[in-house]
Amino acid sequence: MTEKDFNLKSDISNLELGSVKWSSPSNIALVKYWGKRKNQIPANPSISFTLSNSKTITELSFSKKPEADKFSFDVYFEGERNEAFKPKIQTFFERIEPYMSFLKNYRFKIDTKNTFPHSSGIASSASGMSAIALCLMDMERLLSTNEISDDYFNRKASFLARLGSGSACRSIEGELVIWGENKSFADSSDLFGVRFTETLHPNFKDYQDAILLVDKGEKQVSSTVGHKLMEGHPYAPQRFEQAHRNLAELKEVLISGDLKRFVEIVESEALTLHAMMMTSMPYFILMKPNTLEIIQKIWRYRAENNSLLCFTLDAGANVHMLFPKSEASQVYEFIKSQLVAYCQNGHYICDSIGDGAMKLN
Repeated sequence: MTEKDFNLKSDISNLELGSVKWSSPSNIALVKYWGKRKNQIPANPSISFTLSNSKTITELSFSKKPEADKFSFDVYFEGERNEAFKPKIQTFFERIEPYMSFLKNYRFKIDTKNTFPHSSGIASSASGMSAIALCLMDMERLLSTNEISDDYFNRKASFLARLGSGSACRSIEGELVIWGENKSFADSSDLFGVRFTETLHPNFKDYQDAILLVDKGEKQVSSTVGHKLMEGHPYAPQRFEQAHRNLAELKEVLISGDLKRFVEIVESEALTLHAMMMTSMPYFILMKPNTLEIIQKIWRYRAENNSLLCFTLDAGANVHMLFPKSEASQVYEFIKSQLVAYCQNGHYICDSIGDGAMKLN
C-alpha cells in the first residue's frame, strides 16, 4: 500500500454533529525503533508487545461549523482544559489533513484521560495519539457513503497515528505489532503497523510487564532530538542492520517459544538503544543510577532462581520487567522485597500483553 491508498475514497455525508470514544493502549518495543526519516518513516523496523492496562481513553465530539478555513478544537485532559497539548495536535491535524479532508469542516472537543498516573514516566504519546487517530477513523466511517472494512480501518488508523507519534502506529492492535519493512514479514510496512499473525507459542501467552518507575521527571533529551541524532551517527548503519537481524530471529523465537533466546535479544536491544544515545554527538545518558541497580539485581535474581525474567528500557530511566505469567507471584515478591526501594515514591505498575484498542459505547 502507498500513501494514496489512504485518501478518502467516497463522498462525505452532511452529518451535523456526533461523538465517538475509544481506548488505546501503550506498547513496549522488544526490537527498538531509533532514528527516522522524513514523514515519520522509521530508519529500522521494530516489534512491540501491546499492553493491557496502561491505556488512554479519548472521546471526540464534533459539530459542523459554517466556515472551513482552519482547524478548530479544544483539548481536555482528565476534565480540565489543557492548552499544552494543542500545538502537538495542531501539527498532527496538519499532517493528516491530506487524508481526512473534512477536518476543517468541524469543531472538535477532545476529552482524554490515562489509566496510568499522570507524569508517571510512561510515555503516553503512543496511546494518546493512537486513541485520537481511532476516533477520527470512526468519524470517517460515520461520514463515509461507502463501507469501510475493519482491515482498512485498522491500517489507516495506524497510518494516521504514525503521523502523530511514530510508536503510536503499534498501539492499534495486539498482541504483537511490527512496524517497518523487514524481509521476514511479507506484509510489513514503513507506513503502518501490522499484527504478528504467526502462531504465538503458548510460552508468550499472558506475558507480564511490571513497569518500575525510576524517574518521573522530564527527560533531559527528548525522543524527537534523540531520533535526529541518529543522522550521521557513526554506528547507525550497523545498528539498523542489527535491528533487521534481531527482528528476523525474534520471529522464530516467538514461534518456537525459546524463552532463553528471547531474554538475550530483548535485553541486548534495550542496551543497544542506550548505547546509541551514549555514542551520539552530542552524547547523553537517560538511565539513572537506580536503573543500573535494578538491572544488576534482575541479573542476579535470574541466575539464582533459574528464572526467565528479563528487562527492557524505553528512551528513559524506567525499567520494564518482562516475564511469563507462571513466574508472576515470585517476581512480584522480588519487586516488593528488593526493587521497590529503587522506584520513585515506591511506584510501579502491573501490566500484561493486551489485545489492542477498543471502541467504547
